[in-house]
Amino acid sequence: MPKIFQMLFGAAALTLVATTPTSPATAARADPDAELQRLLEGRAAGKPIDCISLPNVTGNTIVTGRAVVYRIGTRLYVNVPPEGAKQLNRDDIIVTRTFGSNLCRGDIIRLLDRTSTIPHGFVALGQFVPYTKPRSD
Repeated sequence: MPKIFQMLFGAAALTLVATTPTSPATAARADPDAELQRLLEGRAAGKPIDCISLPNVTGNTIVTGRAVVYRIGTRLYVNVPPEGAKQLNRDDIIVTRTFGSNLCRGDIIRLLDRTSTIPHGFVALGQFVPYTKPRSD
């Protein structure tokens, strides 16, 4: 391909990327606080607890650089690690090793890269803050 066409195609692609609007979901993921706020919208915080029942967890979401959100039924439990939260990446795989059926404050979660499955860090968990939707009477 002639050099002039390569330059034109490159410039056109760059313009397309530079002018593509960012979706609100993408923008929320770029801002950890906004993503956490979006996940917890319409929910009220409860009293922090030290442990959750691991067999009852139906899913989790990593908020990059900020927290891990665990789902049990309709309740969300937010865990902000006291240290090391910067290692959290939304595409990581979480590996837990517990000595019982509970996941507790102080337990270590290992972080694996989703593509290579190579471990790249770990964090110790903090307290779990439950968030529930208010009852509609």
